[in-house]
Amino acid sequence: MAAERGARRLLSTSSFWLYCLLLLGRRAPGAAAARSGSAPQAPGASFRTFTPFYFLVEPVDTLSVRGSSVILNCSAYSEPSPKIEWKKDGTFLNLVSDDRRQLLPDGSLFISNVVHSKHNKPDEGYYQCVATVESLGTIVSRTAKLTVAGLPRFTSQPEPSSVYAGNSAILNCEVNADLVPFVRWEQNRQPLLLDDRVIKLPGGTLVIGNATEGDGGLYRCVVESGGPPKYSDEAELKVLPDPEVTSNLVFLKQPSPLVRVIGQDVVLPCVASGLPTPAIKWMKNEEVLDTESSERLVLLSGGSLEISDVTEDDAGTYFCIADNGNETIEAQAELTVQAQPEFLKQPTNIYAHESMDIIFECEVTGKPTPTVKWVKNGDMVIPSDYFKIVKEHNLQVLGLVKSDEGFYQCFAENDVGNAQAGAQLIILEHDVAIPTLPPTSLTSATTDHLAPATTGPLPSAPRDVVASLVSTRFIKLTWRTPASDPHGDNLTYSVFYTKEGIARERVENTSRPGEMQVTVQNLMPATVYIFRVMAQNKHGSGESSAPLRVETQPEVQLPGPAPNIRAYAVSPTSITVMWETPLSGNGEIQNYKLYYMEKGTDKEQDVDVSSHSYTLNGLKKYTEYSFRVVAYNKHGPGVSTQDVAVRTLSDVPSAAPQNLSLEVRNSKSMMIHWQPPAPATQNGQITGYKIRYRKASRKSDVTETLVSGTQLSQLIEGLDRGTEYNFRVAALTINGTGPATDWLSAETFESDLDETRVPEVPSSLHVRPLVTSIVVSWTPPENQNIVVRGYAIGYGIGSPHAQTIKVDYKQRYYTIENLDPSSHYVITLKAFNNVGEGIPLYESAVTRPHTDTSEVDLFVINAPYTPVPDPTPMMPPVGVQASILSHDTVRITWADNSLPKHQKITDSRYYTVRWKTNIPANTKYKNANATTLSYLVTGLKPNTLYEFSVMVTKGRRSSTWSMTAHGTTFELVPTSPPKDVTVVSKEGKPKTIIVNWQPPSEANGKITGYIIYYSTDVNAEIHDWVIEPVVGNRLTHQIQELTLDTPYYFKIQARNSKGMGPMSEAVQFRTPKADSSDKMPNDQASGSGGKGSRLPDLGSDYKPPMSGSNSPHGSPTSPLDSNMLLVIIVSVGVITIVVVVIIAVFCTRRTTSHQKKKRAACKSVNGSHKYKGNSKDVKPPDLWIHHERLELKPIDKSPDPNPIMTDTPIPRNSQDITPVDNSMDSNIHQRRNSYRESVRNTPSTDTMPASSSQTCCTDHQDPEGATSSSYLASSQEEDSGQSLPTAHVRPSHPLKSFAVPAIPPPGPPTYDPALPSTPLLSQQALNHHIHSVKTASIGTLGRSRPPMPVVVPSAPEVQETTRMLEASESSYEPDELTKEMAHLEGLMKDLNAITTA
Repeated sequence: MAAERGARRLLSTSSFWLYCLLLLGRRAPGAAAARSGSAPQAPGASFRTFTPFYFLVEPVDTLSVRGSSVILNCSAYSEPSPKIEWKKDGTFLNLVSDDRRQLLPDGSLFISNVVHSKHNKPDEGYYQCVATVESLGTIVSRTAKLTVAGLPRFTSQPEPSSVYAGNSAILNCEVNADLVPFVRWEQNRQPLLLDDRVIKLPGGTLVIGNATEGDGGLYRCVVESGGPPKYSDEAELKVLPDPEVTSNLVFLKQPSPLVRVIGQDVVLPCVASGLPTPAIKWMKNEEVLDTESSERLVLLSGGSLEISDVTEDDAGTYFCIADNGNETIEAQAELTVQAQPEFLKQPTNIYAHESMDIIFECEVTGKPTPTVKWVKNGDMVIPSDYFKIVKEHNLQVLGLVKSDEGFYQCFAENDVGNAQAGAQLIILEHDVAIPTLPPTSLTSATTDHLAPATTGPLPSAPRDVVASLVSTRFIKLTWRTPASDPHGDNLTYSVFYTKEGIARERVENTSRPGEMQVTVQNLMPATVYIFRVMAQNKHGSGESSAPLRVETQPEVQLPGPAPNIRAYAVSPTSITVMWETPLSGNGEIQNYKLYYMEKGTDKEQDVDVSSHSYTLNGLKKYTEYSFRVVAYNKHGPGVSTQDVAVRTLSDVPSAAPQNLSLEVRNSKSMMIHWQPPAPATQNGQITGYKIRYRKASRKSDVTETLVSGTQLSQLIEGLDRGTEYNFRVAALTINGTGPATDWLSAETFESDLDETRVPEVPSSLHVRPLVTSIVVSWTPPENQNIVVRGYAIGYGIGSPHAQTIKVDYKQRYYTIENLDPSSHYVITLKAFNNVGEGIPLYESAVTRPHTDTSEVDLFVINAPYTPVPDPTPMMPPVGVQASILSHDTVRITWADNSLPKHQKITDSRYYTVRWKTNIPANTKYKNANATTLSYLVTGLKPNTLYEFSVMVTKGRRSSTWSMTAHGTTFELVPTSPPKDVTVVSKEGKPKTIIVNWQPPSEANGKITGYIIYYSTDVNAEIHDWVIEPVVGNRLTHQIQELTLDTPYYFKIQARNSKGMGPMSEAVQFRTPKADSSDKMPNDQASGSGGKGSRLPDLGSDYKPPMSGSNSPHGSPTSPLDSNMLLVIIVSVGVITIVVVVIIAVFCTRRTTSHQKKKRAACKSVNGSHKYKGNSKDVKPPDLWIHHERLELKPIDKSPDPNPIMTDTPIPRNSQDITPVDNSMDSNIHQRRNSYRESVRNTPSTDTMPASSSQTCCTDHQDPEGATSSSYLASSQEEDSGQSLPTAHVRPSHPLKSFAVPAIPPPGPPTYDPALPSTPLLSQQALNHHIHSVKTASIGTLGRSRPPMPVVVPSAPEVQETTRMLEASESSYEPDELTKEMAHLEGLMKDLNAITTA
């Protein structure tokens, strides 16, 4: 579209003078001023400076149409202003007498009324702008191509077609490529408006996507290129209704290979049709292209892909995939991205003297790779002896003369475009020093000219210049020092030389001061050269010697190199080499000698050949060889060709894979390992391996598996238990399969053994020493259920770490050879598997002495030569001990027997400590050096077994590693939460849920318990969540009597002997709606009723539902049920108040002053140790209020003897007990603090005083000492794993439960654990004696209410009740009763508010 608009704008160009006015204002002197700043400033007036001379604007490629006007822009900057001329196709244009072509004031070329016909194309071609400044030089612009669009010709025209509604349609219209921008479409003879649904592809084709009835009609394309418009044939497009049947997918337009330049836009056409309507997607490099979020990739109507601003990364193969659900078709096309030439390094201005050699550097890049040519003052530089192209792009000028001054330009050109960059060369007089340091463009032979000269005496001419050595290609000159400086130590020399009859002189300098010889190379044979030598000192160059005429030797007329040598492989063992006759044979060629050599060797072989080709046989397969040819004439061998390399063809491998081994993994799988065949036998690239295996008992039943060529192992699964299998492996190339290995057998295990831990210590180790060997025998570990894959035997003198040998798991003995006689060896044996090495078993033995040592002594004495022995090794440290200091620190100590008794280090010895853990198996040793006899190892993992050993080094002497010491670091609190927390509903019990989890990944010790927190408000403070303790390392727990259809949130915390770890993330679970067991399966399957889910991010504004009527499941509670529930609540409250008042009055009468003192004494002694008594203390029950029940549970009644779980009680409600009277405040606060400390720090029993509670409360201890007595028997429906007794209160709403504390007794009463529990709501009368109950907190989850007492009725025997009442003492005073009544009034107000609501 943009190209079309540009073409029309070009057609509407007005007049020549309008162009002139526009272009006069475009000159940019500011740019010139900026560029001129790059010229070096002259340090003085004795030499010229570089003159800024460059193009401001260069012509660009232009497309025009016949009869229009065109401007080719050009503008150059220089002072003075340059003269602008134009070249077309390399020839200067004569613009003076040209009526149609005019030179504009800024230098641009204006062409009016472009002429173009079939046989006359005077304006189309390549144009260049040439700028010249007299006495300075000439520069030439880049080449611009002017293309004139030809007469319209249709290579394809639209044809009648039909399309189903919703599908895509295309109408072809292909014209000359240069006329595509001038194509437009008409529908029913009216211009067609293009949009996102109706588009025109870059080639002119019209695409209509998602066709509708309005798209039907007559279509034609129009070409408007300046003359009268040309119309294509008309074609009718019919839009058919959807037949609602399927049709095959077909491509209406497929992508074709495209070439684009970086920065251009490209459209890959792809249009498909079929029913159902297909969807188009694009892929590149097996990745689906994201056309929705990308800014550069756009999916056009019909499915074509448009890529904007193409980069090199966009090159590749694109796949268009059409899919309609029934079938899939695809097409592909290659996109090639090219790049215009760009300069990585441009030529730089150069100062030089005559006779010097210089190099203009020019480094370019582009795609395709650009070609480089050089222009001097507008004329092409033709390579010669003195103008050479070096390093592909650089221009070297040898032996400068004055006429070499001027502007040099580097032109880079490829298929996409061309570019130019230039530099200026100024040649100074010899007496003018070059003002800058030697630039990189000066060769090493000429840099001596760059030293600044000072005034002083100059040296005279060097004496006795002679050619001491004359060859065909070089001449060596020698001379004596000048007479003015007989020593000449500080003189340097320059040798000037030129061909006889040529004015261009070159120079070669000596390499160091005082040197009086130079070898001039790269000369021509049989050529006369003129030499002269000049000396320089610090003041400058002296007199020149007299010219010396020397002629090089003629070269023997030998053949030149044979051109066009080439080689190709005929078979895996033969190669054919061909060449042609040398261009300079210098006589008849008698024969050729073909040299060849295998790559990687230095042995070259040859064969005589009389023709121009030869086939070498018997070569190695798939091996690279290099070849060269030398031609012989009557004078001898000529110049050798360049080497050409070729590889013989591949073949099937000639040998089997190596080192085949089998590793039995378990009862149903084996791992097979192998190595490739030897490189010399692979005969090609290994593409894969073929594994064949069978049962040993059934020879014919063979299974085959193929693996890739890079794979050197394979796990074979699905095998039978306890069965022997045979395996063999063969290597593959593209030519076929090579020989296979021999059959290798192994037997699967009868049953799967444990390999999650290292093997245990071997059950026995026996050693039998001989003179130079020790026979070691052993028995396997006693625990046969752990996998043992082998045994590691370590041995050495004084330490078992000098040598290690590994043997198979089936082996039971081994003979250690090559030992020293009469030496004390320490031997260790460890079993290992894939997890690691087990704990070693140690044994020591002393090898036997030689029976006769005289022969040995005699041999040593009479030995003619005794080599200097290596330094004797030092004795290893002994007594290595590992002392555990913390969870990550171990102190290693040792003794050194080579030290004096006081163990003081006075020399430069040092010790190296190494340590590692055996899990995982591939753990590497860590090392540290120490200069004392101990070292503190830090940064270890908690609760991990480490092994430590030490060696000593003194100078070049070192010991072997000492015997190993082991130590396990202390535990640390868990540093990660329990993982994989899930919550499910218990089948048949909708109010009971089961929480499952996995241990934390970083337990840092043995897990002794878990704490489950749950709440209906995820945003509640953690101390408002309900707590469920789990004893031991159980990974599941049941929670009962939850409210139906209510969301709960669960967190779990692990603990070990060191304390509590972090909490897991909250997991959400909604209890089911149904109340009966027969509805549970359905309820759990729907919604969130029966599944736990990870809690989403609810935000700080989230509030859980507050009533059943607002349940997310939409099950409102009927008004009748609500009223009944409120009546029940109020009735229970009134009954409770009456009972409490009776209890309070009864207790007040029994209060005596003696009892008050006794109670105060108990409070002051016990304090915060209520939860910290020893195991014989009888503890009162914790009364806590759940969502649906009032539950009394004695905590810490677990039979687990773990002291941490026993002595760290955890209340069921995380809000601790609220005091009833002020006199209990300090006790309660201490108790709360004690609880929080116990949860975080879990102190052990040993640190707690056991006498405090016994001193005061001995009267109230249970006579039997039974701490596991229940205060209220549990419900019959309680799970067996939860043996704690409870009493239940069911409130109207799960969040409005409240606990009611009663009078806390000074001592715990004793109950019959067999009594059944009685729900409070089922009590009709209070006919029994009232039991004392423990104080509990009052409130909802996240909300507190004033305390009120509650009673829990039961039915014990009368005499037992009387004894309990006598044993329990009242703890209320009259003033305390007054406060309690005030609390009751507050509770009544709350009840009234609930009733009103």
